[in-house]
Amino acid sequence: MEPKKEIVDKKMPVKPLHLDSDSFEQALKQYPVVLVDGWASWCMPCRMVAPVIDALAMEMKGKVVFGKVNVDENPDIAAKLGMYSIPNLVLFVNGEEVNRTVGAMPKDILKQWLVSHLET
Repeated sequence: MEPKKEIVDKKMPVKPLHLDSDSFEQALKQYPVVLVDGWASWCMPCRMVAPVIDALAMEMKGKVVFGKVNVDENPDIAAKLGMYSIPNLVLFVNGEEVNRTVGAMPKDILKQWLVSHLET
């Protein structure tokens, strides 16, 4: 039973993907909708957003893939995306940035923001 779950998870992740320089572009190509969370371990608002991202990854499985980019370990991605403040959430649809938001927010507000951009 466990291997079957792993196969399903690989097709459409139920947990945020940890993205780096090698996997970032691939994720944008592989999944039609990706929300990238730019974060750092020392950032308290990032720590507040982390469980929200985890919960939404489960809730929105099949609609949105969530990816996490540690900006300290991946300064090239942070620079490319213009992540000057964190947490920095960037929404991509078909590999193109469609919107972003900066700062911690409650789950309901983040989900509402996300859904509003998927419906347009």
